[in-house]
Amino acid sequence: MTQAAVNVNSSVADISSSLNVQLANWSVLYVKLHQFHWLVKGPHFFTLHEKFQELYEEAALRTDELAERVLAVGGRPLSTMRDYLTASTLSEGTGRENALDMVRSVAADYRTMTKELKEAIPAIEEAGDAATADMLIGIAEGLEKHIWMLDAFAAE
Repeated sequence: MTQAAVNVNSSVADISSSLNVQLANWSVLYVKLHQFHWLVKGPHFFTLHEKFQELYEEAALRTDELAERVLAVGGRPLSTMRDYLTASTLSEGTGRENALDMVRSVAADYRTMTKELKEAIPAIEEAGDAATADMLIGIAEGLEKHIWMLDAFAAE
């Protein structure tokens, strides 16, 4: 195998690995957001019930987008809950959070994901995969907006 082939294979593995962490995070977050959608209570029920649905629908789209990108770069996407829970850097919901704890938990998860995206993007750009880097930049931008809004909602 030539050095160029080794570099391409390691680049695909590195890019796939970064994408799979995000895929795992979005998958765990999808379940957590559904849980919050179902279990939210209190004076903000109507607002948060609707918001959590909007966010889990976005998570569903992101998982598909990320898995398809893994395939497009020559990798294999994670596809089981066991794999998601193993690879994810996020935690599941407990089912005991109050409404504000739910909002703060999602904002914290988005912060974690944004940080990880910003760490992965330079290496992906260096590997010459501008399309994946651009996709991840767009995801990070959307997460930053969500963080701002969730923080504003949860402000005391």
